[in-house]
Amino acid sequence: MTVTEVLQVVDTLVFKHTGNHLTDLQKSAVKGIWQSQTYSEIADEFGYESENYVGNVSRYLYKILSKELGEDITKSNFCWSIERIANSFNPQLIGIGIKNHINWCSSNTDIQEPEIDGEDKFKQKTYYINLKQSPQIIHFYGRIKELSTLSQWVENPKTRLISVLGILGIGKSTLVRHLIDTQEILLDHFDAIIWKNIKLNSSLNSLLIEILIELNVNEEDINTNNLLSLLIKIFNQKRCLIILDNIEEIFASQQYSGQYKPEHQDYKAFLQMITGIEHQSCVILISQEKCQEMVSLDKELYPSHCLELSGLGDAATEILKSQELKNEENWLELINLYESHPRYLQDIGLLIKEIFNCEVSEFLKENTVIVSEDFKSLLNSIFTNLSDVEKTILFKMVAQEQPMSRDDIKQSLSLSSMDIINGLQSLKRRFLLKTLTNDEKLFDLSAVFREYLRTYHLHF
Repeated sequence: MTVTEVLQVVDTLVFKHTGNHLTDLQKSAVKGIWQSQTYSEIADEFGYESENYVGNVSRYLYKILSKELGEDITKSNFCWSIERIANSFNPQLIGIGIKNHINWCSSNTDIQEPEIDGEDKFKQKTYYINLKQSPQIIHFYGRIKELSTLSQWVENPKTRLISVLGILGIGKSTLVRHLIDTQEILLDHFDAIIWKNIKLNSSLNSLLIEILIELNVNEEDINTNNLLSLLIKIFNQKRCLIILDNIEEIFASQQYSGQYKPEHQDYKAFLQMITGIEHQSCVILISQEKCQEMVSLDKELYPSHCLELSGLGDAATEILKSQELKNEENWLELINLYESHPRYLQDIGLLIKEIFNCEVSEFLKENTVIVSEDFKSLLNSIFTNLSDVEKTILFKMVAQEQPMSRDDIKQSLSLSSMDIINGLQSLKRRFLLKTLTNDEKLFDLSAVFREYLRTYHLHF
């Protein structure tokens, strides 16, 4: 058999089981397994950073194939099993049906499937997965603790709302997509997994109608007056995992964080209903900003969780390794300078390759945080959303060049106490401010954002 033929067989089985064709990563795994490569060799050849990642994706495929073929498929017997299945084709019926009663073309009435008893029906549980609006990831670094936490929350049937939060480029969407790609157990917990990108359609009504149709609700039963109640009804009938990415798109610009745009006020009622009404489904929100509805006041009454992402820590070395930077002994200094933020390190790594001949030590001789035009483009999208009060506080902190307390800010600015309190809270909910571990009364800026403000918005 050729690799193309193998991919056709596996793709057909996966599509029958999930309703989705093989992803590029799954295709790479199938090719490597067929060619008797180790997971490490597959990861190296196809540009993936972790052999564990490839292994998890492969095991997910084995599980699907095992259920479809009615036998245990593993890495050791994968090639033999697929070849045997392919050889069982009736030459006259290729593409229509094969032995073991696998129906490759459900519309063909000549192929009769045997009756399935209750236990077999349970084993052949079908799932609906739509990840077309999610990012496709190739590289994934670290985040072991975050993955474990997120997995526990998602698998808990009592969890109704999860917020994955953090500054732009920190890896929120990547983390959630990686969880879905690698945690095959999710298919045992959910009947449907649907990813929606708010940038593509921010209207709540349109979004809910799309989701309801995908969950097989008759369009004649859908009207704009019963969308929320109908969704909750479906959420009780099926256990669904709904991911809403780029939630910050529904928040107003130049106001405090988490303030809904006038046309998106209905999201507030939606999120309150998701947490406040009993059902068995879970919604994941991915956002650069935190709103009040994401804050759980009582986890027993309102079972929601927030996962706030910071830098990658030591795992950030993998980014520099992938960029083939030199002077490994200086990598940690570079990582600390850019807060182990994955997007910052990717951009600065590219700069070091292009200007400093991959020499990290030469770049560090600049002895300052470099905020290039690439950084400016990234951080401008954050700055333009800030309220005037937030900008005033930030400019004062940059001019002061040291952490400041709320009293320091109050004494140095002609703002009311309420403006300062609201401004500080909003900046923290945008992940632009942090409190010092040794003195939580002091607020500080990240070195990168501080330098961005100094370079592009202040002139001393």
